[in-house]
Amino acid sequence: MGTEFANKHIGCTIHNCEHHCCSEDYCSLDKIEVGTHEANPTMCQCTDCLSFKLKKG
Repeated sequence: MGTEFANKHIGCTIHNCEHHCCSEDYCSLDKIEVGTHEANPTMCQCTDCLSFKLKKG
């Protein structure tokens, strides 16, 4: 599956991610992993998209 697929269930505005849909603000993956960098997350800023992959080039 290429990045031309917009998964309308996963909104995304991270344009430098390899999985970002090239034409709309959605992820092109079927499923993402969400995690945290905190021992006890209490705010949305404490969460991370673990599926993020820096776009090449």
